[in-house]
Amino acid sequence: MEVILVITSFPDKASALMLAQKLIESRAAACINILAESTSVYRWQGETETTDEIPVFIKTLAEHYVAVEKIIKAIHPYELPEIIAVPVKTGLLAYLQWVADEVPIIVEPIIENKI
Repeated sequence: MEVILVITSFPDKASALMLAQKLIESRAAACINILAESTSVYRWQGETETTDEIPVFIKTLAEHYVAVEKIIKAIHPYELPEIIAVPVKTGLLAYLQWVADEVPIIVEPIIENKI
């Protein structure tokens, strides 16, 4: 069992909530945190951009990363959304087990029917 934290951001809370609902309903993720608005500064197509965004943290298992990425890309309005996965090296064992228990072994068929 390898728990990962998938990080993304959305332009608004409504889109972030839509993502959270899809991920939980499809059982592709155990928990999603939608954080307070933050400011992102980055280069895009040769220009410096400053944008307010909603950071989103997704807790799931490594074997579900592809499914989570597909759902994010299907919902996300950006041409190139931030989608980063970070391995969780350690944590409260009971919590990590809960994450594993909340996502089934096979999520692909569920996801294809939900989007």
